[in-house]
Amino acid sequence: MKRVGIISDTHSYWDDRYLEYFENCDEIWHAGDICSTQLAERLAAFRPFRAVCGNCDGGDLRLLYPEVLRFRCEEVDVLMKHIGGYPGHYDRSISRQIHAKPPHLFISGHSHILKVQYDTELGLLHINPGAAGIQGWQQQRTLVRLTIDGARFSDCEVVTLGGR
Repeated sequence: MKRVGIISDTHSYWDDRYLEYFENCDEIWHAGDICSTQLAERLAAFRPFRAVCGNCDGGDLRLLYPEVLRFRCEEVDVLMKHIGGYPGHYDRSISRQIHAKPPHLFISGHSHILKVQYDTELGLLHINPGAAGIQGWQQQRTLVRLTIDGARFSDCEVVTLGGR
């Protein structure tokens, strides 16, 4: 069983509550637009860390993190990409890959719109944790926590960090 903290679009903004809310997590996954190697290093020093680079990430972050990441967590096939869209409207940069071999869990960021949605056509769970940083138009900063036990998802929880 793994408890996972999912975050995106920090845009270099650090909030000490990230560590508070990820205290009970086994891993942290960042869906891009980290914008700071120091922020990534702080999260990686706290818990095992996986990330993809976003459209605002440059330089060292592009060398450290891929644009697309596919991996297994427990028995779950996970696919993560910053610009990914959502069920019924996947971004063309990832749509073919999703449809050719649907993952069990697809994580994206970019839109700053919190979304936890099941894709009934492809049989996958889609999560966009919204934006945890202060840059952007979102009214509330959010992140998501999720438990993966074997092939099962449970305890999906949205954490609101407050306004930007």
